[in-house]
Amino acid sequence: MLQSIRDRSRSWGAKIIIGAVVVTMALFGVESLVGLLGNSGDEVAQVNDEPITRQQLEIEVQRAIRSGQVPPDQERALRAEMLDMLITERLLTQYAEEGGLYVSEQQLDQLIVTLPEFQDAQGRFDRELFRNRLASAGFTPLSFRQQLAVDLKRQQVQQGLAVSGFTLEEERERLAELQRQTRSFRHHALTPDDLAAVPEIVEQDLQAYYEAHQDDYRRPEQVKVNYVVLDRQQMAAEAEVSEQALREAWESGAAEADRRVSHIMVTYGNERSREQARARLEQVQARLAEGEAFDALAAEVSDDTSTSDAGGDLGVISRGFFGEAFEEAAFALGEGEVSGIVETDNGLHLIKVTELDRPAFEERREALRAKLALEQVDDAFNERAQRLIDDSFAADDLASVADDLGLSLEQSDWVGREVSEGVLSEPGVMEQAFSGDVLENGYNSEVIELDEDRRMVLRVAEHRDATTLPLSEVRDEVEAAVREAKTREALVELATRRVESLRAGETLDIDWQQADSVSRQGGSALPEALVQAAFRLPHPEGEQPVYAHAVDGERVVLIALDRVQDGEPNAQMENFVANMAERLRAQAAIQGLLDDLRDKASIERL
Repeated sequence: MLQSIRDRSRSWGAKIIIGAVVVTMALFGVESLVGLLGNSGDEVAQVNDEPITRQQLEIEVQRAIRSGQVPPDQERALRAEMLDMLITERLLTQYAEEGGLYVSEQQLDQLIVTLPEFQDAQGRFDRELFRNRLASAGFTPLSFRQQLAVDLKRQQVQQGLAVSGFTLEEERERLAELQRQTRSFRHHALTPDDLAAVPEIVEQDLQAYYEAHQDDYRRPEQVKVNYVVLDRQQMAAEAEVSEQALREAWESGAAEADRRVSHIMVTYGNERSREQARARLEQVQARLAEGEAFDALAAEVSDDTSTSDAGGDLGVISRGFFGEAFEEAAFALGEGEVSGIVETDNGLHLIKVTELDRPAFEERREALRAKLALEQVDDAFNERAQRLIDDSFAADDLASVADDLGLSLEQSDWVGREVSEGVLSEPGVMEQAFSGDVLENGYNSEVIELDEDRRMVLRVAEHRDATTLPLSEVRDEVEAAVREAKTREALVELATRRVESLRAGETLDIDWQQADSVSRQGGSALPEALVQAAFRLPHPEGEQPVYAHAVDGERVVLIALDRVQDGEPNAQMENFVANMAERLRAQAAIQGLLDDLRDKASIERL
């Protein structure tokens, strides 16, 4: 059995990524909770005489849709993929059980209590959270344990295959040598100007290319839609806000503005009693009333030696800087005002706001206007949004809805399910346009909440099925593609002749560009296709370059490989390459197992 699997995975260097094949890590991990909600329902497949039910398939399809991985309009394609996944799961489960793989109750207990999904904020297993999470996913504790045991068996299969192969030390060293190798070569791009004549294009060329590439000229299913948008921001832009309201809003904003404050602090305890400290500040209050300066009194009286020399200045503060009592007093003051006596843990204070740290009124005018206008139209917006819901549901058209609400009726051009810009590209819009009620029954859509400020309703005006466009409509595109292909073919033929001439020792007038010590990891401005072609060439013998050509998109490039250098050792890169080689081996082994199981299994799709 293992030899059969290894025969299928000889090409271990191929880039087989588990995420790109049917078996994903989720398949083996504890998150792959295949439905154990019952096996009733029609069968959609049998794997070695074991059924897969329609209910199991639908559970996986809906989970994928709810996760956001697949849009609902791709549900049909998703269903086929999910069925393939379930078949693969069943094959691996059967393989694990036939091999006698075993998971103990203790192993299950240990894994469950360590899963973060079932732990509280302190990282401890929470039995109530465990039951709630399972119930929301449609599991009982027993069915969850049963599924977890199956998943762990599959994981054992994966891990066993991963460690069954290994890389020899000689292979590691060779991989490291190849990875750090650099190459120096010359290159020259051929252009259409190098051709003796422009390739000729005849009608047969166009017809042949069109027939071979019809999928490129397929127009998707499309609709034209009428739609209305109720926009709170637009309503606010049309609202009138008085100057008085703007001034009042600006003044009221002062209460939350950052501010520069100074204080005079008097402590009590060892040197003086609380009553003595209060009396001292009351004297300061009297002197302030007589006109003495706050900063001078702070320098004379304040026990806060860190600020007294600066007139008690504490700098600019925001809410949360100081204790509640100090903060409430400071943010209740206007600019230039002094508080009453405030008590904190540090002592007693007089607080003065010396400056409000906020933009001038004119700087804030537009922002204040926008805020007040939104508040002003809020009730009207909600009322019109409800009318939009009611009218669009009852109406047989959208024009009357637009007229009733004073909205502009917009119409799109032909659009498909994928729209890249504008309001039609926003989430949920085209799903509504192609829904059964809107497309097939001709109803207005439900009200679509684009965001907190916009509501939309649409109606399909015209519809056309997917089709392959006739050659007459796409002639210009086909002709351009044929011209490009024929030009590239002609350049490849020219490159082939020049390479043959260079290998024969002829001297050609070529404007070579030099590329020195290029590595496989890139880092140069050279196209990837050119670098890959240079590294596929054999080593030069002596001073004789190795000539070849590479196709890089529309370009054809001549290559003259001059030198191959060993490069500098890089332990980090070499470890990465060695680890990647091991992973590729493991992935190839897994793919080999999958192929072998499918070939030998009796699989019937019903």
